[in-house]
Amino acid sequence: MLGILTGLAREAEIARRISPLVACSASDPARAAALARDLVGRGATALLSFGIAGGLAPDLPTGRLVIGTAVRTGSVAYPCDEDLAARLGAVLPDALRGDVWGGDIIVDTAAAKARLHRDSGAVIVDLESAAVAIAAAKAGLPFGVLRAVADPAGHGLPPAALVGLDAEGRPAIGPVLRALARSPGQLPALVRLGRQSGAAMKALLAAAGRLGDLGGVA
Repeated sequence: MLGILTGLAREAEIARRISPLVACSASDPARAAALARDLVGRGATALLSFGIAGGLAPDLPTGRLVIGTAVRTGSVAYPCDEDLAARLGAVLPDALRGDVWGGDIIVDTAAAKARLHRDSGAVIVDLESAAVAIAAAKAGLPFGVLRAVADPAGHGLPPAALVGLDAEGRPAIGPVLRALARSPGQLPALVRLGRQSGAAMKALLAAAGRLGDLGGVA
């Protein structure tokens, strides 16, 4: 059975349309590592990193689906399973294939995204793919990445978006409101990010509707 790791609660809700074996890390890399190992222990025969991502390649628009070819973390690259990637691509032929940066911190400025793309060649970044890649490598299991771009390469993240999530992977409303009260000028950027995230979630939902039989992958 396919074990799916997400960072956000909404991503997890969508992922359950693909497989019942889903875990949500609340975008905490350490928790993601533990949950990826737990998915293996619960009987996953393959792993999938699933959710929204930050764009690194300058030509990737909001909502574009990306199927990972490898997950890069520092000097290490973990190749994604070619068969699983091919199965994803057969159902989602318009998805881009490219390398994914498995980050442990949020990349929050356009300048930082540009440097990371230049130095790594990765086209997107997220906080769960490294955990999936490492857990799969240690367990000898195939793994893949399916992500939808939320914030494109040219857009940074407002400070209010960085104040964290609750334990279930939902936005921490109180800290967000307090951050806005301290710096109300970031509201337009926060609204833009909300729209981008919504568009990326919509793309994931459409993809999940086409991937319903992938959950039983051997």
